[in-house]
Amino acid sequence: MTSPRIDVDLGKIEANTRHLVDQLAPRGIRVVGITKATLGSPAVGAAMVRGGASGLGDSRIQNLARLGARDRSASRTLIRSPMLSQVDQVVRTATSSLNTGTAVLDALDAAARRQRRTHDVVLMVELGDLREGIAIEDVAAMAAVTRKRGRLRLSGLGTNLACRNGVVPDDRNMGELSRLVDQVESGGHGVLDVVSGGNSANLPWALSTSDVGRVNELRIGEAILLGTEPLHRTLLPGLHPDAFSLVAEVIEVAVKPARPWGDRAQTAFGHQAAVVRQLAPTRDRTIRQAILALGCQDVDVDGLIPPPGIAILGTSSDHLVVDVGDHAVSVGDELAFGLGYGALLRAMTSPFVSQVETRRPARPVLAAARWPAPIIA
Repeated sequence: MTSPRIDVDLGKIEANTRHLVDQLAPRGIRVVGITKATLGSPAVGAAMVRGGASGLGDSRIQNLARLGARDRSASRTLIRSPMLSQVDQVVRTATSSLNTGTAVLDALDAAARRQRRTHDVVLMVELGDLREGIAIEDVAAMAAVTRKRGRLRLSGLGTNLACRNGVVPDDRNMGELSRLVDQVESGGHGVLDVVSGGNSANLPWALSTSDVGRVNELRIGEAILLGTEPLHRTLLPGLHPDAFSLVAEVIEVAVKPARPWGDRAQTAFGHQAAVVRQLAPTRDRTIRQAILALGCQDVDVDGLIPPPGIAILGTSSDHLVVDVGDHAVSVGDELAFGLGYGALLRAMTSPFVSQVETRRPARPVLAAARWPAPIIA
């Protein structure tokens, strides 16, 4: 098999989706599976739908087009405000989109009119994280503006937290979203179908609060893909954390000094290289070092989880340097790494990293556990 590559276990993605769907359904909350970290992978999207996701969402219209080319039965939501330059493609490709401004609404309405379609709109509300969102006091007016656009349908309200500033979803801000839904409906805009409370960061709140209010939808990506919630990157009970692993090939193994010598300046990426802190400051200390054909062009190295007993020492564009300790590693061997969210996102985007998808039944997860360290492949 070629490397570097991401091994994708579709059975675990399906099982993670099903577990969350089953947990949230009694609370009246449906799951929209978010595929953006996988470059809109149709296979991953299909696994989410098999697991019970009510629809799919992505931040890139190109990814939604990939999903729709394989299966147009699932709803497809653009979860970033549409670019004016792409409104025709948005109306053609997405079932609905998240919006915050009149200029885009006007352009979407015109595009829908040209295509003789109706496009669903979810208005996003600013509740403290200071990314996208309409000010609370302007929500009712923006709802009225949307309703006046003949080819747009106001399907609901939503919000997003914990992305830019890490603001935690809680009873207070989710209660405010519910209050705004009631306000919009009382203004004669009809019952809103969608109250989209947020992303995977909402799960601790949604699964523990006694009252979810009007929230009836969550946009879930990280928890399905990696089994974690984004607030503290803790594993969620019952979820598989190892649906993805990044495999890279060893291209050099050598015993080398543990510390560099000579005058030092910046590294290739403008940093001062760190020394191996766990080693004693002895000039002649050596380590058994391996280099893998993987680098910053392929993955966010800070998000890699190495096999047990192996430490990541450094990286450049195309080389990942590790201390293999006593492991019997040779040139041509492969090492498999676990992935955090940022590492998964970049690796799936790299044209140099291939994907190998397998679909097999996932064994039940009895309880949350420590991150299972990948093994030497």
